[in-house]
Amino acid sequence: MASRVEFRTPAAGDRLAARERPAKSAVMHQAWKNLLFLHWEVSAEQLQPLLPPGLHVDTFEGTAWLGIVPFFMRGVRPAFLPSVPGLSNFLELNVRTYVYDASGTPGVWFFSLDANNGIACSLGRRLFNLNYRNAKIQASEGDWINFRATRNGSSADATFRYRSTGSGHIAQSGSLDFFLTERYALYSSSKHGSQLWRGRVHHSPYQLHNAEIESYSSNPIAWNRQSPVSGPPHHTCFSPGVEVEIFSLQRV
Repeated sequence: MASRVEFRTPAAGDRLAARERPAKSAVMHQAWKNLLFLHWEVSAEQLQPLLPPGLHVDTFEGTAWLGIVPFFMRGVRPAFLPSVPGLSNFLELNVRTYVYDASGTPGVWFFSLDANNGIACSLGRRLFNLNYRNAKIQASEGDWINFRATRNGSSADATFRYRSTGSGHIAQSGSLDFFLTERYALYSSSKHGSQLWRGRVHHSPYQLHNAEIESYSSNPIAWNRQSPVSGPPHHTCFSPGVEVEIFSLQRV
């Protein structure tokens, strides 16, 4: 009989320490721009069976969260190469929840990452074991940001129209804003869940703004055949973005 894994719940210090830059060289550079964070409260019991062995649903005051984040990827490149026109800039939409491993390291679990760049999708699957999916995505930037995505093979699209309002702030430790946005590790697993991986990212803390939203969609959750969410999101915010360093995966 397999032994039961004991998980250490992340403490406030663990969450703050994650902001520190790893003492090694990054393997990739990229910028995440004009992010809209949409989050729904869900039960941890609903999400836990969807995770690979070795991960535990992270909760805020007993509640788990399921998120949809559309944004603009800019300047994506290996650390040793310049940006490549036509390849380094694309659009992405991810569905996520928040997790930790047995050591108590908090991070993100991506149920899916849809992008309109086939090469990026292929590399994301191959190099990082992430569930990248090919999609048709169009977006425009201006006073309002318009973002429309359709996963290849799906007839349902997801349309978002949003903009920032008010002045920006950095999330305070212990706040819900911090819990949902200040994540500096991603987790991925092998196809059958036999091997778990953790990858670190580093960036300055997000400048968060209130989001004015004219339209949104929860269809990306349905694309994954997950249980649908009901009603409008329980938490929303916007960030103009951050410059990001990506570090190599480590076995967990």
